[in-house]
Amino acid sequence: MRALVFQRPHEAVVVEDREAPAIGPDEVLVRLERLGVCHSDFELLEGRYIIPVTYPIVPGHEWAGEVVETGPDVRGLAPGDRVVGESVIGEDHFGFSISGAGAEYFKARPEWLHKLPAGLTWEQGALVEPFSVAYQATKSAGGVDASDRVVVLGGGPIGLLCVAACAAQGATVDLVEPQPARRAAGERLGARRAIDPRGGGLAEWVAEGTAGRGFEVVIEASGAAPALASAYALAAQGGRVVHVGINVTDSPAVELGLIQRKGLRVAGVIGAPGIWPETIRFLAASGLDLAPVVTEVLPLERALEALDAARDTANHVKVQIATAA
Repeated sequence: MRALVFQRPHEAVVVEDREAPAIGPDEVLVRLERLGVCHSDFELLEGRYIIPVTYPIVPGHEWAGEVVETGPDVRGLAPGDRVVGESVIGEDHFGFSISGAGAEYFKARPEWLHKLPAGLTWEQGALVEPFSVAYQATKSAGGVDASDRVVVLGGGPIGLLCVAACAAQGATVDLVEPQPARRAAGERLGARRAIDPRGGGLAEWVAEGTAGRGFEVVIEASGAAPALASAYALAAQGGRVVHVGINVTDSPAVELGLIQRKGLRVAGVIGAPGIWPETIRFLAASGLDLAPVVTEVLPLERALEALDAARDTANHVKVQIATAA
């Protein structure tokens, strides 16, 4: 089989021939159908992932595939089942500390897996992992509905999926994002308005869209220091602020007194433990079209091109790898 391998930190990746993995009695062999490239894959490649990693490693944690073999102790799964899988399993991270889905065939444990409903495509299946984070953000905000005006700061993959999740639940959603292609994608996913924060006029734009009140919900999805610094100022009295973007290096000047003065509720989101079944049901029942997020699909043999495309954030949002693209 063909597999994408990160051999050592900071060095070129390869697509190489490997033997298909043998599974144990309590494991499942999966054939890859779609795999999303994530920013954290580059952190893995650069040797700065958040937990210890041993190389070489096969990356890949946003995936959808088909079960081809099950061990004799596995119950509830059978060859032909369409599945997606969680990436944080105890202290291990699938696709980071243990080899992931960046291969034609890979092994997983059944307790990581969830069946993909017939109405969801492989493309949508490979978006379940990032969408679960966006869906968790709405839950962390106490839920959103048609009474809420929401602003999402940052139009990366998670930010755009936050736009989609909030719009699908009836909220009025605005997007703050500097790159025009991502603003356009946000509008296709349900954003009422989108603005480049570098062009000035942000305060007027906020006042116009909220009748001068500010947003009931602010989702900070960029991790950029300017966005972190502005999140509380954009919130309405009694608003909810959810931090999804990750920034562990900068120390932006944030007016923390606004939390008390406005009576804000603040939450942080890291991953989406325990919410995958609900996320999958939501995607299946809502009919939410996430296609604008996927801007390129390349075959596994061209995985190195896929990584380059994913780095081109001006022209791409989410790049996926397919075994039969």
